[in-house]
Amino acid sequence: MESESRQHDHSPKTPPASTSTTASTTTSCCAKCGGPTTFAPPPPYSDISPPPTYRPIRAPAVNLPPNNHSQAIILAPVPQSQKVPTISLPYKFQIPCKRIQTPDDINHFIESDSGKNFLGFVVALSESIRGHKISDQYHESQTIRTLLSIIDELIQWIDMIPPAEQSSRYGNVSYRTWHSQLTENSDTIMLRFLPDELQAATVEIVPYFNDSFGNSSRIDYGTGHETNFAAWLYCLARLGVIKEEDYQAVVSRVFVKYLELMRKLQLVYSLEPAGSHGVWGLDDYHFLPFIFGSSQLIDHKYMKPKSIHNQDILENFSNEYMYLSCIAFVKKVKKGLFAEHSPLLDDISGVPNWNKVNSGLLKMYKAEVLGKVPIMQHFLFGWLIRWE
Repeated sequence: MESESRQHDHSPKTPPASTSTTASTTTSCCAKCGGPTTFAPPPPYSDISPPPTYRPIRAPAVNLPPNNHSQAIILAPVPQSQKVPTISLPYKFQIPCKRIQTPDDINHFIESDSGKNFLGFVVALSESIRGHKISDQYHESQTIRTLLSIIDELIQWIDMIPPAEQSSRYGNVSYRTWHSQLTENSDTIMLRFLPDELQAATVEIVPYFNDSFGNSSRIDYGTGHETNFAAWLYCLARLGVIKEEDYQAVVSRVFVKYLELMRKLQLVYSLEPAGSHGVWGLDDYHFLPFIFGSSQLIDHKYMKPKSIHNQDILENFSNEYMYLSCIAFVKKVKKGLFAEHSPLLDDISGVPNWNKVNSGLLKMYKAEVLGKVPIMQHFLFGWLIRWE
């Protein structure tokens, strides 16, 4: 039996096609016993086709979907801060209206003095918080105290208007009650901080304020509403109600309090993300706190962009740094691997320093928020923010 198991063929079972009698038989060595065999030798290595090109099952995350637009953002100049010109007599306050309908309208706004100054105001706010923690000392004016009390009151309204019981996941209808209470009281809210000579400005600044907290019909919220809040603050700067020395407090107190309000609205009333980019977006709801938060961390001795992956850092410092607070909130409301549900934020964590993160986010805000018709078609123009 053992001898039979060792037997093996030294020639093909099917005889090769007949060849010329003059042709010699090619022999080679058996791989098992080393004896001669009539099997054809293997082809030389050079004749073997190369292995197929490797293709990963899942494409790696990149900063943006690969296209020329993302390259244009990278190559664009970094937006610079600008001083906000305050108004002078005669005042010409008016009900603001929509102007943007096409990409050409977007370009017209971005290249106009109004567009450049509004973006310059956002940059100035970002620079005012550079290197500062939220708890750092700041110039506290009566206007800042009043704005904080207003937002605190809006937060209290949420506790007074509980969410309705319903089966749908998004869009709790009780939000409409909250928003209706907002619009009914917004005129008197403005009079709390406007001096007598500027009270006529309510007709122009109230629409920005009302659109800062989401849409009551769709029960959603997104970066367009956030931009309206920035536009409302910009109008207050144009009126001279907010001054440059207030900018740090505007970010570290007013905007942080606004963020607290919006997160509570999002969670309690299940606001739907408005125009979300899904995984290719920075965040389902917000953009500006990432800009302000990255500015806070510029030149920080220990925390780098990759520090967002350290849970201890998020738990201990998210109350002081907006960027870390945003990352912690994203991880709280989204399940699964961070690199899969937030690939853009994950990629940003690989940037070497916060200065590059901040400048990149400013360029992205200009292109992806101020430069998008679906967002800016709802933006309003009046006398304070002019359509020039």
